[in-house]
Amino acid sequence: MRHPFVPVLLLAVFPHPGTASAQPANVPANAPAAAPANAQVYFIWPHDGSVIDGGKFWVRMGLRNMGIAPKGTAVPNTGHHHLLIDTGLPPMTEPIPNDRNHLHFGAGETEARVELPPGTHTLQLLLGDKDHVPHRPPVVSKPITITVR
Repeated sequence: MRHPFVPVLLLAVFPHPGTASAQPANVPANAPAAAPANAQVYFIWPHDGSVIDGGKFWVRMGLRNMGIAPKGTAVPNTGHHHLLIDTGLPPMTEPIPNDRNHLHFGAGETEARVELPPGTHTLQLLLGDKDHVPHRPPVVSKPITITVR
């Protein structure tokens, strides 16, 4: 027996290509992706004040109220991690730089092995959209300080 509401339900779950958008219609296509106001990115490890022996350590990154998606993936309320090392926040309207102070995890990684020289270092997480641009509003962690010896 066929139910007439099934096609309608399928259309609601699987909209026709081109009808769903990651951005509202009045936002330019190249604008930073929107983020929920309650989104949070945070360090699972290391903790603020951690002392790390040997220089190589795991960074474990957490995210609340959003999802992780690889670079280039245009899905609303998703992004990927960027680890800022010994640097301030980059401009919030441009792609996050990709250098030794701005590590990209564009494959959707939530943990990474990092090696830093001995000394005191600041770390901060910044979520980037499909194009490595920070979201609106930016989803950024509190900076933490670690010591490598």
